[in-house]
Amino acid sequence: MILTGPEIRAAVADGRLRITPFAPDQTNPNSYNVRLGPTLLTYASTVIDAHRPNPTRSIMIGKDGFVLQPGELYLGHTVEEVGSDVFVPLLFGRSSVGRLGLFVEITAPIGDIGFHGQWTLMLSPIRPLRVYAGMKIGQVMFFVSTGDVDLYCGKYQGAAGPQPSRYWRDTARTPAAAS
Repeated sequence: MILTGPEIRAAVADGRLRITPFAPDQTNPNSYNVRLGPTLLTYASTVIDAHRPNPTRSIMIGKDGFVLQPGELYLGHTVEEVGSDVFVPLLFGRSSVGRLGLFVEITAPIGDIGFHGQWTLMLSPIRPLRVYAGMKIGQVMFFVSTGDVDLYCGKYQGAAGPQPSRYWRDTARTPAAAS
């Protein structure tokens, strides 16, 4: 079951759901709008290595916005910290943003129960697109879970700002595949 807008507001009020800062007017019939934070990251190397930490370059979005370029992956973040120990959050781009040719959440829309923090957004434009800090960029829906819950305690817990991949931490614990 998906939470309706009124139930999202009630869950924030009674603490089952945390959205900080929370603005009731960002609630939709069955989702909550999240805004783009002021910082973007891009990977600094031509080749990204899944088995090692990769250097990044930080970009601050100024008052005149920032033009995203096709062929580049930008890591952005939500202004809001969103999380719940009760509900399963799913984050998707807003259709209005998709109609501008921007993929907002390419591969990982599902959040874990127990994650609390700003969400990292994977931004990939079809053509050059000017974006602005604070613009409504995505929407989070919340689903009721059933069964026992193991709360998230992973490597991105408490995220503030865009987070580069930490996939290499997982690969460091597993043997490399034979060539």
